[in-house]
Amino acid sequence: MRKRVPDQDDSSSSASPAQKTARVPERKAAPSRSPWWVWLKRGLLVVFLVYISVPVMLKVSPAFVKHLVYSNKGLLSHIAGRAGTSVDLSRPADFSLNHTINMYLTPEEGISLGVWHTVPESQWKEAQGKDSAWYQKSLSDGSPVFIYLHGANGTRAESHRVGVANVLSANGYHVLAVDYRGFGDSSGEPSEASLTSDTVYVYHWVKARSGDSKVVIWGHSLGSGVATNTAVKLMEQGVVVDGVILEGTLKNTREQMKSYFTRLYGMLPGFEYFFIEPMAENEIIFPNDENVKKMRSPLLFLHSEDDHVISLHMAQQVYERAVSAQSPERVQMVTFSGSLGYRHNGLYKDPRTPGILKKFVQSL
Repeated sequence: MRKRVPDQDDSSSSASPAQKTARVPERKAAPSRSPWWVWLKRGLLVVFLVYISVPVMLKVSPAFVKHLVYSNKGLLSHIAGRAGTSVDLSRPADFSLNHTINMYLTPEEGISLGVWHTVPESQWKEAQGKDSAWYQKSLSDGSPVFIYLHGANGTRAESHRVGVANVLSANGYHVLAVDYRGFGDSSGEPSEASLTSDTVYVYHWVKARSGDSKVVIWGHSLGSGVATNTAVKLMEQGVVVDGVILEGTLKNTREQMKSYFTRLYGMLPGFEYFFIEPMAENEIIFPNDENVKKMRSPLLFLHSEDDHVISLHMAQQVYERAVSAQSPERVQMVTFSGSLGYRHNGLYKDPRTPGILKKFVQSL
């Protein structure tokens, strides 16, 4: 007779499905965080790489040198090849210049320069709705004409540049504010030679329409270099400009680069090789200190004591050279107290500025 084997007590077999599959959840380890000193090392490495990349780029990349000097395009738009402006420069009235026309001049085939022509404030009502022909004819009304050459970065629509145009217009002057090639809506790429030749073209264009009216060239910052280059080039053509105003003037790009980079890189071996020589190699000189020794135009220097971009000392050196080449009667310098806070771009705000300009124009 076969014996029956009793069932074994197997708890696993009698357990419910839920009990079979239940597991105690495992605790996830918290993500490890790098110690603060690791982040510090990474940050210092980035700073070091940027620090050494600047002199290297200046030496090996002409495009980088031009961007540094002219700053006519933002860094990203410069890489992408887009103009560094998002505003509509064809509508000067949008910038409170309602007696201004936008136009384009062609100094050479394939190059177009954006220009704003602002008439004297007394003509603003008459100017409403007028076309380019009316504006051009108005240049011969006997009022002085100013060709305004702005500094690096931005366009003719920057607020301080519009401010200068308004001051000149209120004084009864015509103003032609020019965007150099590669700036704003002007085509082409900037170079010292092209900026100079373009301004010579603008000067002749104005003179052909302004009759016996006085024509004054006003250069601000980098534009001071364009202004003196233009005056010297015109002298080679037998033309002496009626007057030249240099605001926030640099001495030359060599000295300007020294002032920018000496504090950070002055102790770097090869400072001249990396920071100074690339200017000459890329033909970016703007030698105001040499140009004023050749010029015979009356000169007016305007400079703020607290100019944070170009030192007053540098401008005084250019002024002294100009005086030695002409005379204190033909070369004037007006400085503005640093307590006023005008810095590099704000001299147009001073209530004395209209009178200073009138006195200079009347002396021409």
